[in-house]
Order: sequence, then C-alpha cells, then structure tokens
Amino acid sequence: MPDATVPQGYVIDPAAPARRLAVVQLLPALENGGAERSTLEVARALVAAGHRSVVISAGGRMVRQLEAEGSEHVAVDIGSKSLRSLTRIGTLRRALAAIRPDIVHARSRMPAWLAWFALRGMRPRPGFVTTVHGLNSPGTWSGIMTRGDRVIAVSQSVRDFVLGHYPRVDAARLTVIPRGIDPEAFPYGYRAEAAWRTAFFEEYPQLVGAPLLTLPGRGTRLKGHADAIALIAGLRERGIDARLLLLGIVEGGREAYVREMQQLAATRGVADIVVFSPPRQDVRDVFAVSDLVLQLSNKPESFGRTVIEALSLCRPVLGYAHGGVGELLAELYPAGRVPAGDIDRLIVRAAELLGRAPPIAPLQRYHLSDMQAAVLALYEELAKVPHD
Repeated sequence: MPDATVPQGYVIDPAAPARRLAVVQLLPALENGGAERSTLEVARALVAAGHRSVVISAGGRMVRQLEAEGSEHVAVDIGSKSLRSLTRIGTLRRALAAIRPDIVHARSRMPAWLAWFALRGMRPRPGFVTTVHGLNSPGTWSGIMTRGDRVIAVSQSVRDFVLGHYPRVDAARLTVIPRGIDPEAFPYGYRAEAAWRTAFFEEYPQLVGAPLLTLPGRGTRLKGHADAIALIAGLRERGIDARLLLLGIVEGGREAYVREMQQLAATRGVADIVVFSPPRQDVRDVFAVSDLVLQLSNKPESFGRTVIEALSLCRPVLGYAHGGVGELLAELYPAGRVPAGDIDRLIVRAAELLGRAPPIAPLQRYHLSDMQAAVLALYEELAKVPHD
C-alpha cells in the first residue's frame, strides 16, 4: 500500500476500529466537477485512515492526483449513457470480485445501475452506498440513486427532494452529509498577495477601479449568467459603478453560448465592464478580491460549495433563495438571499451589500474533515452488517 500523508483538516481517530476496509467508489470519469472532488476527498481520507481506496471510472485528468494520494484506479467505462454500457456489467462484476470490497459507493446514475446488476448474486455482497449529488428529474432512471443500503444526501434540500419524489424510500436509510471545504485552503480574512493582484488586474484591466462582482460557474444557462449581466446593467443604470467577472464560462464546446452572453452584455451597454474568463486554479484569490460572490442558478442546486468557500474567506455572497444555496444562505448569511429570478430585488440587495455588508462570522460547520469523518463512519457502520 502506498504511503500517504494525512490530508489537511482530517484527523485519524485513534479509537477507530482495526479492521481495514476496501472501498470502491464508482463514477463516469475523473475530469472535473463536485462529485469528482468529493470522490478524491473521501479517497484521501480512506488512505489516511489505513483503508484500501479504489475508484472505478473511465479515467481523466484527476487520476494522477488520485493515485499520487495513495488510491488505486481501475479504468472501466461505466458512464456512457447507451445500451452498450450494459455489456460492461460483467467487466464491472469481475473487477469487484477481484477487489473484494466491503463497500461499493456509486456517485452517478449509470454507474449505479451497472453496480446494481453487478452486485446481484455476489456472496458476500458488499454494502451498497449511493450519493444523491443533484436534483435530477425524478423517475425510474434517477431512482437508482435512492436504492442504496444507505443513501447520502448532500443537503437537507436533497433529502427533502428524495422523500418528496420517492415516497417508498425508507427515511432511515437517508443520511445528510454536506460537502465541506478545508478552512486552511480558504482561511478567514485571507487577502491576495500584492504580486497576484497586480498580475490579475493587468490580465483583466476592465475590472480595475470599482467593486468586483464574481459569478463562478461553467458555461451553461443553468448558472444564471444572463441574470448577472442584468444585475450589473441595473447597477449602472442606478449610477453604481461596479464590474462583473463571469469566472469559468469560457470552455470548449460552449462557444455559441458565450457569444450569446457577450451579445447580451453589448445590448445592455455593459460589454466594457464584463469579463468572460475560462476556469482558473486561483479561485481563492479571485474570491478574495471580489466584493460580492454571486450564486444565481436558475434551477435549485443540490448544495453550493462556492457559497461556503466565499464565506469562509469572509466575502459576502448574494444568491437565489432556493435549493442548497438558499439553505446555506439562510443559515450562514441571510442578508445574501433574494427570491429566485427577481432581478429588481437582486439589484437592490446588491447595492445594499456593496454599500454596507453585514459582518460574516467564521464558519463553524461545513469543514472538509466533517464530511470525510461522516462518510467513513457510515462505511464502517455498514460494513458490520451482512447484506443479502
């Protein structure tokens, strides 16, 4: 077993059981995204606690980090949404039989369906865990994510969604384990270094000289870029000088959407104060120089990691009061909540927060170590129970 260091913020319980578990996490690929990040975070904690950590996916850019941190990766395409994926049930069953896991944890629908069939007839059968990462359209296809021996919901909003749309689900099998952030990676009151600030504003000179609003999110209509553009236009119309950074909107395959948003900015007369950027690795610094971090998804999201990242840095957040984002803001920063889609209220609240934002207390919850410890405790508890 490769050596591994204890991840920041994660503390191995000295009273932890001596039994070494083998845990397999399943997802389509390891490219980018919230489920992928959670997979690596749990894998890191498993290794730190002395367990065997295996991830099965089609691969991707995050595999190198996964393996460097002490986990194993088995390359199987278990995410393609086609009937041909059913031919991989046998491949997955053979891989699981070779690993002999105590726990199989599916984080996406197609991998969950393949695992469901692959595990049938296995003796002893591993414990089956699923995580509902998103508020997917209810139905048989999505319902597989509610069929684990234990089902993890990443927020209370997700738990309520599952119980509301799948009334046959036993509430006792549902456990809310929110995602978390490392407070050392997003330290309270952090300030970007002068050299970084100079380089950043030289790269984006349009952002110099006025309060900065940042909307993080990939190039999809779901993230509410049009509402952010309407917001910055509304502030300008009221004589409030501000700038807008659409962080992460520029990515391959989204060119037509980016052009549409650029045309909208031009039509609203704010093209000179809106920056469109690709994803960046220095999100902490970008948030630290932002006067407001926006969360304007037009559909409820399951959680809202950027909300706690920004608040952990002591940066105000303005977002729509629905889904996981609304849940987090209600608890942690009520002043940042506005009704979903209400642009007029959004503009008024942004002006208020830019003028005088309420103080932000250091986060006492939503730490990465809390999430890691809760997931490992669930694994250990489930591994003690035989499964039919």
